[in-house]
Amino acid sequence: MEKSKIVANFRLHEKDTGSADVQIGILTERINELNEHLQKNIKDHSSRRGLIMMVGKRRRLLDYLHNTDTSRYHKITKELGLRR
Repeated sequence: MEKSKIVANFRLHEKDTGSADVQIGILTERINELNEHLQKNIKDHSSRRGLIMMVGKRRRLLDYLHNTDTSRYHKITKELGLRR
């Protein structure tokens, strides 16, 4: 999926490009792409480290969203199909 489509899908207002919702959507897409790459390239450890860092960042953003606005948290986890 293209980045601009993700931003348009998750933004809160017209010029929103950096809200937690948008960042989580973009990170999820990058995580999915990197996960496919790592299944083909098993020995690519530097990309694996990047994946682990992205997953951690997404987790922190989701925790922030859960603590500040639970309804948005539930909406985005449902939309992206994330557990928890």
